[in-house]
Amino acid sequence: MGAKTGLLVYADGDVPGLLRRVGVADLDRTVAMVRRLYPGREIEQCGGSNLWDGVYPPRGTVYAASWPGVEVIGDQEVMIDAPSQLPEHLVAASAGRRLVLHAMHSVVDWLAFAVWEDGRLVRSLSLSPDSGIIENIGEPLPFELPYWAGDRPADIVPWPGDEEEPYALPFHPLELGEDALRALCGFIQEGRPEPDDVDADAIKLYRFHLRDPYGPDPAKQEAELRRAVEAMGPPRFYTLSPDGSLAERDGL
Repeated sequence: MGAKTGLLVYADGDVPGLLRRVGVADLDRTVAMVRRLYPGREIEQCGGSNLWDGVYPPRGTVYAASWPGVEVIGDQEVMIDAPSQLPEHLVAASAGRRLVLHAMHSVVDWLAFAVWEDGRLVRSLSLSPDSGIIENIGEPLPFELPYWAGDRPADIVPWPGDEEEPYALPFHPLELGEDALRALCGFIQEGRPEPDDVDADAIKLYRFHLRDPYGPDPAKQEAELRRAVEAMGPPRFYTLSPDGSLAERDGL
């Protein structure tokens, strides 16, 4: 799957420390939080996941849990290029608390994270090799410093036959993304875990389907996508010829 996150955390202090102490989240408390953060949506509770796997749910689904002192939401809708533009009501819900946003997508090497304290944005960074630095607000946090100092250059292996070109950024966003996830939330998606990392597999989240009563019907959208896939022709396979051209071949 690769590293993909769309995560919001509301906390009354240090997020990793709070997550290390949580038990089973109360369902009624979690439902109330989801209704508060998604006003006007139709909400259906349907199963669950865990913090490691629930940070990147399918569209139209959120994973969430609420404990005294800390609340977690996994939702693709928070994967926005400019974290400073997070919807105002989501920021307002952090009054008197810390709010952490963490989002990354391994397919395009994109990373974004942000931290608010009592509703005030103190740090936001968003970048990818294709778009460069999209947003850079506030002073870098301690875990970022080795990257900006040039101590963590991107280690990119070129495709066979391709010339090695400098990476478009001074470091790899996903490497910084893992360090950001550990520093801000206490766990990682990929890489070697450390002894004091939060056990994200053990933290259970509830799953909710969300639907906008005035928006398109997700079931109809899924059916249309399925029909479009069925209407496609059989896959075609190509191989690279010695002269560098692509030649179609049969099967795998």
